[in-house]
Amino acid sequence: MTSPAFTRAEPDVRRQSLIEACARVLAQGGAAGVSVRAIALEAGVSPGLVGHYFAGIDALVAETYGHVEAQVSEAIGAALDAAGPDPRARLDAYVTASFAPPVASGELLATWIAFWSLARSRPEIARQHDEQYARFRAGLQDLLAACGLAPAEQRHAAIAITALVDGLWLELCLSPHAFSAAEACDIARASLDRLILTGR
Repeated sequence: MTSPAFTRAEPDVRRQSLIEACARVLAQGGAAGVSVRAIALEAGVSPGLVGHYFAGIDALVAETYGHVEAQVSEAIGAALDAAGPDPRARLDAYVTASFAPPVASGELLATWIAFWSLARSRPEIARQHDEQYARFRAGLQDLLAACGLAPAEQRHAAIAITALVDGLWLELCLSPHAFSAAEACDIARASLDRLILTGR
């Protein structure tokens, strides 16, 4: 008797539900609140099921970090698609996508801060962080190259822009009444102008 096709997808669905539950736990309670028990309770499953799908809590948090980063990358990708072929428009879109929903949100802020704090002491999560930020900087370097920035300037410029985006994003999420997303975009674009002008 042939097994129903949906049974093959069940493990993936359960695994994904645990990742999403972990993201919610991190958003609600931060790094201090994350545990196998809390995630299992949020997902409505037994703690043993978490251990069945993941080697440990660090493995689950690292995969959750990757899942959340994929959502951010999807938003940035959509912004790039909307920007069209012009290199500078694409660079602007890549940088300023972080200042609009769904990237600029209080829920994502809480989750991301939890990831950052865990990356300081958990090697698996630190690796995930390093890989994700390396991809972001590599994307920036490609866009900066297309805008005519000299090869010798691209790496440092990508590092500077990443720090600028993180800082503006953090302040925008923490204090949304202090300045607007439009102002964050203006600040980022002005910084890009200076970097490109001096780095050619």
